Amino acid sequence: MPPVSDVRRIPAIAAFVYPSGYDTSPLLARVAHLLRLRDVALAGAIQHNDGAGAMSLELLPSGRRMIISLPRAAAGACKLDNCALADAASVMRQALDAGPQLAIFNKFGAQEASGRGLHAEFAAAVLSETPLLTAVSGSVLPRWTAFTGGADTRLDCTPEAALAWWDGL
Repeated sequence: MPPVSDVRRIPAIAAFVYPSGYDTSPLLARVAHLLRLRDVALAGAIQHNDGAGAMSLELLPSGRRMIISLPRAAAGACKLDNCALADAASVMRQALDAGPQLAIFNKFGAQEASGRGLHAEFAAAVLSETPLLTAVSGSVLPRWTAFTGGADTRLDCTPEAALAWWDGL
């Protein structure tokens, strides 16, 4: 048996669980803003829907935005630009490697539930024992539970819930 100091801790993981169609981006942006006011070192990304179907990620901690949607995607087609998402993921990984106090990811969605999207970045945060805050749609909640092994805290969709969770760490 390895010495206790060699055993990994389970990091603090929290998720806003939201119904399908609910946009958690403003909520996560507000939480990130409030945590920055407390000088909490952040890493991760918050998605913004910029009108006309355009999507961007606001990368933390820099605030830089990267467009992650394809121009003029066909109706009903996936609008995600996987190459742009991979570029954003690389920047996110560098921020995670810098040792933030908290990682905030826009959502654990269908892409992540199937092992794509930002799945590797979620795993990197967990493996680095960085506390993690995200949003999870009820439609992928079983996959989220499998990913976390049930070791997550479910939050009401309010900034106060996230701040109370953070303050309790």
